[in-house]
Amino acid sequence: MLILVRSIAVLVAVFAVSMLSSKAEAFTQSGIASVYSGGKTANGERAHSGTLTAAHRHLPFGTMVRVTHRKTGRSVVVRINDRGPFVRGRVIDLTPAGARAIGLGYGLAPVSLAVLGRN
Repeated sequence: MLILVRSIAVLVAVFAVSMLSSKAEAFTQSGIASVYSGGKTANGERAHSGTLTAAHRHLPFGTMVRVTHRKTGRSVVVRINDRGPFVRGRVIDLTPAGARAIGLGYGLAPVSLAVLGRN
């Protein structure tokens, strides 16, 4: 039963994000950002540490997102090209370049996300 409830919740979230993608500025999210690099991304690209890309669970590939570090106020615009993070409480995985841009380095940080549009 719990698996069914979670599956329905994921479907509702995906539907909500797809509805909001036409109204880009309407979607915001807060949570924890983490850093990742290497390997092939879900859209087939390589995850290069020097690019400003990120992984998000539901946003469409090519979505441009402003990520703002809530403690430092620094922000960066990244392009979604992968799926993840798959750890509870985390909302986005940034490449090392994106993490450095907001003063994260390696580790975790509280962030806010704002969708800017699609690339």
